[in-house]
Amino acid sequence: MNKQGNTYTIIYIIVMVLVVGAALAFTAMSLRSRQQANADADKMRQILASVLVTPESGDVIDTYESTVTRSFIVDVQGQEIGGDAFAVNMAEQSKKPALQRLLPVYECRVGGGEVKYVLPVYGAGLWGPIWGYVSLDADGTTIYGAYFAHQGETPGLGAEIEKTAFSSQFEGKHIFKDGRFLPVAVVKAGQKPSGDEDYVDGISGGTITSKGVSSMLADCLAPYEAYLSTLRQ
Repeated sequence: MNKQGNTYTIIYIIVMVLVVGAALAFTAMSLRSRQQANADADKMRQILASVLVTPESGDVIDTYESTVTRSFIVDVQGQEIGGDAFAVNMAEQSKKPALQRLLPVYECRVGGGEVKYVLPVYGAGLWGPIWGYVSLDADGTTIYGAYFAHQGETPGLGAEIEKTAFSSQFEGKHIFKDGRFLPVAVVKAGQKPSGDEDYVDGISGGTITSKGVSSMLADCLAPYEAYLSTLRQ
C-alpha cells in the first residue's frame, strides 16, 4: 500500500483512534473503583466538617465510622424508610417535589458523646451547583455546624462560601422559633431579613451565590420539618 496515499492516511488515523480510545476506556475502567473511593472519602470529610471534626491525614474512613453512628432515610412525613442514605444523589433529589424526595440523615456522636444530626443540602450558585451539610443539636432546632462547597463560583467572591469565616456564622442559629420552622437566611451585611428568622451575613460581592445558599437552605431543610419536629418533642 502506498504510504503516501490518502487511503493509507485514513486507515492509519482510524487504527490510531481505535487504539487510543481502547486504551483510555481501559484506563477509565481500571481507575473507576479508585475514583469512587476518593469521591466517597471526600463526601465523608465534608460530613465530618459539618460537625466540626477534622480527621487526621489518611484517617477519613476510620474517623467517619467512629463519628457517624447511624445513617438512614426519612420521607417528608418524618418516617424512616429503607435505603442507603450515603448513596442518595442530592442533585437528583433537589429537582423533585418535596413529597417525592429521599431525605438522608446522618446521626453522629461528637465530643463527650453528644448526638448531632447532619442533613445534606444542594442548590445553585452563580456559575454552577453549590452544596453542603448542616448539623443540628439533638433537639433538631439549633445548628451545631455547617459546611458548604461549590463547583465553580468566583474566587474571592462567591467561592468564599467554602471558607470557615462564612460557615461558622451558622453555629448557634435556630431553624425553629416559637414553634415555627424558619430556615436561617443569608442577607447582605448590615441588613436584616423581613421576618423573624435567624440570619447570617452574605459574601461581599457574592450576592447571587449568597442568595443561592439562602434558597438552598430553605428548599432542602423544609422537607425535614416533620422529622425535626419529632426530635424537638
